[in-house]
Amino acid sequence: MVSDPIADFITRLKNASMVGKSSIVVPHSKMKQAIADILMREGFILGSEKKGKKTQKYLEVTLKYVGTNPEVRGVKRISKLGKRTYFGVRDIHGVKNGQGILVLSTPAGLKTDKEARKERLGGEALFSIW
Repeated sequence: MVSDPIADFITRLKNASMVGKSSIVVPHSKMKQAIADILMREGFILGSEKKGKKTQKYLEVTLKYVGTNPEVRGVKRISKLGKRTYFGVRDIHGVKNGQGILVLSTPAGLKTDKEARKERLGGEALFSIW
């Protein structure tokens, strides 16, 4: 049993990218689906697809590469189970000089750092990816 499913998901993404896998399979949840949608919109993955039966649903995520270089080069979990980290709109800054994104859980749903600044929203910083 995984105690932190978001950390497990992003770590699987990074590890599979580093060894050259074409896709990964993770147990499905609405949160992971929303994260995969953001990553696809921002260009870190090619796509995600929900598969399986009622009780055995899983998410198949197709990874993106530029030549032989992976698009996902690193991840960092910011808000952990033991210590939640919240950012106000003034505290949200870019990741790796604009090379990466920060994913936040806001009252309006999951947003990237750019979207949250544009909509003037703060929230819990989930992770950064570059």
